[in-house]
Amino acid sequence: MSTTSTGPKHTDETRHGDPAEKTPAPQGRSASPAPPAADRWPGLAEVPDVPARARVARRIFRHAVRKLRVRVHLPGGKIMGAGGFGDPVMRIARPDEFYARIGAGGLIGFGEAWMTGAWDADDPAGVLTVFARKLPELVPAPLQKLRRWALAVRPADEENTPSGARGNISRHYDLSNDLFALFLDPSMTYSSALFAPGDDLPAAQHRKIDAVLDAAAVGEGTRVLEIGTGWGELALRAAARGAEVVTITLSEEQRTLARRRFEEAGYADRIEVRLCDYREVTGTYDAVVSVEMIEAVGERYWPAYFAAIDRALAPGGRACVQSITMSDERMRAARDTWTWMHKYIFPGGLIPSPEAIGGALEKHTRLRVVQRRDFGPHYAETLRVWRERFLAEGAAVDALGFDATFRRMWEFYLAYCEAGFRSGYLGVAQFTLARGVR
Repeated sequence: MSTTSTGPKHTDETRHGDPAEKTPAPQGRSASPAPPAADRWPGLAEVPDVPARARVARRIFRHAVRKLRVRVHLPGGKIMGAGGFGDPVMRIARPDEFYARIGAGGLIGFGEAWMTGAWDADDPAGVLTVFARKLPELVPAPLQKLRRWALAVRPADEENTPSGARGNISRHYDLSNDLFALFLDPSMTYSSALFAPGDDLPAAQHRKIDAVLDAAAVGEGTRVLEIGTGWGELALRAAARGAEVVTITLSEEQRTLARRRFEEAGYADRIEVRLCDYREVTGTYDAVVSVEMIEAVGERYWPAYFAAIDRALAPGGRACVQSITMSDERMRAARDTWTWMHKYIFPGGLIPSPEAIGGALEKHTRLRVVQRRDFGPHYAETLRVWRERFLAEGAAVDALGFDATFRRMWEFYLAYCEAGFRSGYLGVAQFTLARGVR
């Protein structure tokens, strides 16, 4: 995304006929997908009938984009926004539907309008980055007071009780191993990579895993507990160092593939993979590692999560937790809301702040953070690569039985997350934990 303007500004709806900006949608999706199937996408097939709310949404949106370095194209050649040539371009194909969905669902409706094709962009991550950088300022101050009544509340069935957590995890990770294999690197690592100059994605993923293992002092003869198996790459690299590993997951699909990978690599005798909740872990270990698992735990259960790590860690042991993070102020504002991400991608989750992590450790464990490594921009690059790979595999996604609405949903998810990291709204960090630190 360009941060400088090389052309005229458009502070309100104007006409502009620049043919250079009428580019086709990226490979792997259509800017005009078929309408969502009512049986597969309940609530998306019909446009909400909320004329009053749609009018309010239109006014708020127009007010917001006047200040943003983005060009919003409407039917008939009209353009809104403070962006110039080179700034991200957003195309609203069906304004009535776009405003109705936002009026009915707020930011959830904004994402749903993308899913149906009511709006589109060649660079959705660029557009969303502009919005993310100014997110707290987009709604006029008088309307900010109505925020708590306008935002959706999380459904009770997404609570991360032991049974609820299994359902929440299954909804995402049990979609299809083959789907994830289309856009992840061969290691099947589904978390932020850690890049050094010259790294491709596989090398950067191994660099991240090795940093976690180093932080937890994993080596020959180490007994390791991994909370959150993924598809097994961290356990494999720990076993290759001579460690004995117990790794736990709530995903049947992940356990099946991880077991096969352990057997094929010749490490089945060193790695045990259990279908197990972190609250059910027994035994003691020299090292505990957990990569991007805490985001799915839920604020109510962070004390239990860290207490489980504390119980499992042998005297003198070390733990390393990698977590997506956000500021404490943003976390507190988001803690009781239900977002597009909860509805369609990760039910039941909440991203913690570093302060929340430190507070939970201090109140509920003997553990303290002894080292912290932040690398948020690396996640933006990881997501960019994933999104490129996903878009290039459109035909293969179709062949797995996922429709065009799903493809647009998944692209929006990856772009939405990338924008969060590019804007600094989100971060990611590795927290090294140990006892006996004041």
